[in-house]
Amino acid sequence: MNKMKGFAMLKIGETGWIEKDRPKCGPRDAIVRPTCLAPCTSDVHTVWEGAIGDRHNMILGHEAVGIVDEVGTEVKDFKPGDRVIVPAITPDWDSEAVQRGFPSQTGGACGGWKYSNFKDGVFGEFFHVNLADNNLAHLPEGMSQEAAVMITDMMSTGFMGAENAGIELGSTVAVLGIGAVGLCGIAGAKLRGAGRIFAVGTRPVSVEVAKKYGATDIISYRDGDTAEQILDATEGEGVDAVIISGGGPDILIDACKMAKAGSKISNNNYFGKGEGEKDTLPLCRVGWGFGMADKDIITGLCPGGRVRMERLADIVTYGRMDPELLVTHKFKGFDKIEEALLLMKEKPRDLIKPVVLLE
Repeated sequence: MNKMKGFAMLKIGETGWIEKDRPKCGPRDAIVRPTCLAPCTSDVHTVWEGAIGDRHNMILGHEAVGIVDEVGTEVKDFKPGDRVIVPAITPDWDSEAVQRGFPSQTGGACGGWKYSNFKDGVFGEFFHVNLADNNLAHLPEGMSQEAAVMITDMMSTGFMGAENAGIELGSTVAVLGIGAVGLCGIAGAKLRGAGRIFAVGTRPVSVEVAKKYGATDIISYRDGDTAEQILDATEGEGVDAVIISGGGPDILIDACKMAKAGSKISNNNYFGKGEGEKDTLPLCRVGWGFGMADKDIITGLCPGGRVRMERLADIVTYGRMDPELLVTHKFKGFDKIEEALLLMKEKPRDLIKPVVLLE
């Protein structure tokens, strides 16, 4: 089988089904057949907002669980037929950026994000995995595919938000945006020992999961300025850490206002709209302490690779978190990818994440 079908970005604002050559397997690589897929808001930013520039006939998708179809001659730990979790970020592990401690940035800024960025993604009948021994993880026995596919990006990105925020035992934390990533940030903050956790959002289905994951307070923008609400709730002190997981550029202003002096603001939000390199993101001069309040803004790209997937899988296996709560819509069949992606674009009120089951 030398040809395969995939769902692709044809150009900015346009998607469609295309036929492409089946990817070729290098000596250290693998070819995987997907069995469970999830569209992401990043796909929406890419196609309909042109966030990373124009892409032509590029297969979309970066969240997948699958079965190994082929491995290269130097692959040691995986074989055809193995069920695997495939991280959204697949770094080049022998690169200079890895040695500096930033594997997600191999090959330049955000370079570890290959799928549906500068390489065909996972919404094809087959997809390529570079450095299979480093970028695949075995699907644990008994774990559902729906839970596993949430590990690949949503859980890894959300937990990164909590990790970068430097949350200590008893910290007060605000999570801005409670889509799937923000909800995982809440779960990560609880696991790291946060005391009070503010969840900023209004979608009822997300509010319910936020409470299950550990949110102690729900803040709605409909009730007024969110930063002022959190400052009032903390008697003017603000919070020890802010995790930004949604919103437009002005969300940075809210974060700076509600953060204590000496706190950390951890951003895992994808600012997808704009006009290119001349775009700017705002900071509030006073809320940022005139640039001198020791309020650190930390950014990061979803951590990938095998060890990350294995550790997150252990969190699920041993009952520390149930990522399947994020899955609100299920589709069956390869031809449902388009419908699931359009649902992610439309974001109805009862949606957190859709998945597409292929077997």
